[in-house]
Amino acid sequence: MRHALITAGAKGLGRKVTEMLLEKGYSITVNYRSDETAVRSLQEKYAHLSTRLQFVKGDVTKKEDLHHLVDQALERFGRIDFLINNAGPYIFERKKLADYDEVEWYEMIEGNLSAVFHLFKKTIPIMRKQRFGRIITYGFQGAASAPGWLHRAAFSAAKVGLVSLTKTIAVEEAEYGITANMICPGNILGEMKEATIAESRKKKDDMTPIGRSGTGEDIARVIAFLCEENSDMITGSVIEITGGLDVIHRYR
Repeated sequence: MRHALITAGAKGLGRKVTEMLLEKGYSITVNYRSDETAVRSLQEKYAHLSTRLQFVKGDVTKKEDLHHLVDQALERFGRIDFLINNAGPYIFERKKLADYDEVEWYEMIEGNLSAVFHLFKKTIPIMRKQRFGRIITYGFQGAASAPGWLHRAAFSAAKVGLVSLTKTIAVEEAEYGITANMICPGNILGEMKEATIAESRKKKDDMTPIGRSGTGEDIARVIAFLCEENSDMITGSVIEITGGLDVIHRYR
């Protein structure tokens, strides 16, 4: 049975990924930072699949927590096939780079870039031994071209670095049957992060060209496809899931 490790997989976009991979028959280790209510909700919903689901608390900005997460996943399920780096700290306040303090800067870099490195270092020997692995990272619309993003400098700097990291992993690990790809969600806000596509079609969205908001299900569908064994030809790709919306320039 394939096993997935998902950071921040108890709520938001990560929850829909967790649900879809569970429903496809995989086992899941879900990392979460603090939301016990979200964890209980998933445990109750999937009580019938409790043997395929575990939760490990930890902060992705702390290397020790990430190492513990991988150790727990391996101890419980004996393998790690999918590493889905869903977690990524984000500063919602809109402010210029000069107004960031050092703590905010390092939280963005550690949580969005260094965390992937630490998890990669721990899981890659496992995937190499299996001669199979799928590594998924998250970016933002346009990340592959390294654009400036007004009021999101630290976050975007980390994600643009992650583009290169993802592409490098794809090249270096291909011989072991391991792929690495980045997905870039569009403007998915609030309740839509855990919504289905059917639910989004009921709500008109004039901002997104296709006429509806993106959802967690949109993201989960792409990730589930990339995790399939026959998706091995897709590696080093940056896939935008935006409904045609120019996310980073919508306020300029």
